[in-house]
Amino acid sequence: MSASNSQIPTKECIAYALGDTATNLVWRTLMTFLGFFYTDVYGISPAAMGTLLLVSRILDGLSDVGMGVIADRTQTRWGKFRPWILWTAVPFGILTVLTFTTPNLGETGKIVYAFLTYNALMIVFTASNVPYSAMTGVISPNPAERTRLSSFRFGGAFVGALLTLGLNQPLVNLFGQGDDTVGYKWTMVVFAVVAVVFFLITFAMTNERVKPAPVEKINLWKDLGDLFRNRAWFVLFLVGLSLITVNTLRQGSTMYYFAYFLDSKGLAGMYFVITTIGAFIGAVLTAKLVALFSRKAVILGAFAVMAFGSLAMYSVSREGVVPVFVLGFIIEAASGPIVTLFFAMLADASDFSELKMGRRATGLVYSAGTVSFKFGSGIGGSLVGFVLAGTGYVADVPQTPEALNGIKVLMSLLPAAGCFVGMAAFMLYPISDAKLEEIRAELEQRRG
Repeated sequence: MSASNSQIPTKECIAYALGDTATNLVWRTLMTFLGFFYTDVYGISPAAMGTLLLVSRILDGLSDVGMGVIADRTQTRWGKFRPWILWTAVPFGILTVLTFTTPNLGETGKIVYAFLTYNALMIVFTASNVPYSAMTGVISPNPAERTRLSSFRFGGAFVGALLTLGLNQPLVNLFGQGDDTVGYKWTMVVFAVVAVVFFLITFAMTNERVKPAPVEKINLWKDLGDLFRNRAWFVLFLVGLSLITVNTLRQGSTMYYFAYFLDSKGLAGMYFVITTIGAFIGAVLTAKLVALFSRKAVILGAFAVMAFGSLAMYSVSREGVVPVFVLGFIIEAASGPIVTLFFAMLADASDFSELKMGRRATGLVYSAGTVSFKFGSGIGGSLVGFVLAGTGYVADVPQTPEALNGIKVLMSLLPAAGCFVGMAAFMLYPISDAKLEEIRAELEQRRG
């Protein structure tokens, strides 16, 4: 069996997946709890929180492109992308703790501290996550193996998400004993230590097998020009932007939804666990769904399920805890295949670029893909803050009908709109499954 067709060892798939477990211990906390932490624990206003997240994540998203260019031109005995996992592991853990530390400052001081710590964390996150994501494209040249690797990866992401979402509030309560500022800090110490260990395992037990000729000269404008002529990448960018905006809207408003709309804050942890299990099931079933249908059909169908599930959420009453759990499970199960295929298909977009432009820029393609995640999380997070501010939300008091409706819209109508945008964008995706096989065969011939 040729190297291009050989199966990635299972232990290597697991080691790679642990990198996303580590990432999600922090990323899911940021998406789900950071807004609530800033407004209800650290005492920042919703409008300030929304502005901070929007500005920070747009700046952070732009830095991904630069990181992609740097990663593509990294040359070490460990490869292009793996060493960044090693170099960033410890700073990632330290800055995670500092972001959830709450020095006693005035309103302006709190905003400045939050801005500095959060953005420092995001810089290190970018230096870690862009190369980590790009590794999917160089661990194997085989599309089927990339999909398999992505399935393992999102199994790892599921474990990280489950740990974060299921243990966050219990650990905050355990460590804080009623003081959430202390609880959050020590909870993130635990998560940070585990993340550093997992990153080191990912570095030590993975390999880069796709080794294009080294690029000697940086030509950012040509790289970006090639990127924007890559229709496959541009469509995936819009899909990622839509998906993460939707997920951030839902996850970022869940704590508010349970605490104030359902008046059942204690059930939020169970909801997170159940919906995360739904996302994991969707990710696990991705390969089988693709075998039965096509990747395009799977993604379009998943977006449709998410859209109509979100619309149905708007009709749920304040006593409708069970329908919320059922709809949340269905929506998250549908999101699993989209996330899994997104990263596998970025590798396809990298192949497409190599075929058309004669050069491979895996790091740039993946970095520009993660830009969509950063922009989407910025848009979603800021919308949570702006809608709360615009409807009169005030922390720790009973909410007005306008504020309650705003929270409900954040969980339903706005996510549904984002899903329809994602569907419309993906209709334009140019690489069919058959075309992908043609691209792969031609590239293998070129590489000898």
